[in-house]
Amino acid sequence: MGNFNTIQAAKRFCMFCRRRWKSVDLMTNKNPTNATHEGIKTVNADNRCDFSTSSDLCICIVTWNMNGKVSDGDLVELVGRNRKFDLMVVGLQEVPRNNISRLLQSVLLETHVLLGKVILQSLHLYVFGPTNSELFIKEFKVDKHSVGGCGGIIGRKKGAVAMRINYKGIRMVFISCHLSAHARNVDERNSECRHISHSLFSKYRNPYSRPDQVTIWLGDLNYRIQGIKTFPARNLIEKDLHKLLTGKDQLLQEAERGQIFNGYCEGTLTFKPTYKYNVGSSNYDTSYKVRVPSWTDRILFKIEDPKEINATLHCYESVDDIHSSDHKPVRAHLCLKLSR
Repeated sequence: MGNFNTIQAAKRFCMFCRRRWKSVDLMTNKNPTNATHEGIKTVNADNRCDFSTSSDLCICIVTWNMNGKVSDGDLVELVGRNRKFDLMVVGLQEVPRNNISRLLQSVLLETHVLLGKVILQSLHLYVFGPTNSELFIKEFKVDKHSVGGCGGIIGRKKGAVAMRINYKGIRMVFISCHLSAHARNVDERNSECRHISHSLFSKYRNPYSRPDQVTIWLGDLNYRIQGIKTFPARNLIEKDLHKLLTGKDQLLQEAERGQIFNGYCEGTLTFKPTYKYNVGSSNYDTSYKVRVPSWTDRILFKIEDPKEINATLHCYESVDDIHSSDHKPVRAHLCLKLSR
């Protein structure tokens, strides 16, 4: 009888664990059946960070589809010249076969050290911190998830790479992704987002662990501008009226429909669409496809409990002085303050 009771208790515990594990979603951090629909909240960047004690953690986040090319000068421009931030998070797609880790470490040598990296073929994610910042790390895990094959000479993998880190007492997840291309594949991108969200760190899930407090997605999400032809779109961009295109942005539309990124925040899209450029210039695509310019490259963040952590976005911009790729990098500066 004792053995029978033990077995039944074990079964109930396993069922409880499966329910808890199944409900965990890195896109929402909630049970999908109970989540309310919020869409993506657009927030303005205030551009006023003084790196003082008013914040517990300042993070510089960068995403760039490199198109298989790189130079030292590009990386210097990519990370910027202001190095006062605590963490530097770099997500790269279509990375060339150069030793990018070594090149980044060389660029940041005077101020930051590499804390960790995760690589899935041409999809990379790096986190850098100040010297001795290892002392502030209580947890560090990495994971990766592929959602498709690879093609081309550099193996352009689609999927996501991720890091989970507890730094200065703040539990964070960084997810760098590269989703399916082409304007018509909206449903495919939505499905990939959800699949990545459910799959990452599934092997580490513990029904008793505390949820992540901050989740940041970055990468070439590949959502496009739709409902307008390329030349009318370009005319608006040339007149600095590209904000009128945000209503035609697939990512914002799909989030509004409740398909993806429920409850996330993104900075206002004040910069021009980041894709597709002629390599070596700041001119949009003049190939026979003359693609509609789009904000394919994005950085999104979610604070699980705003009463616990206050987040301030100080910068959300494209890095227009890099010309070696058909994408412009995107950079954000996010500061976090714990409620005491």
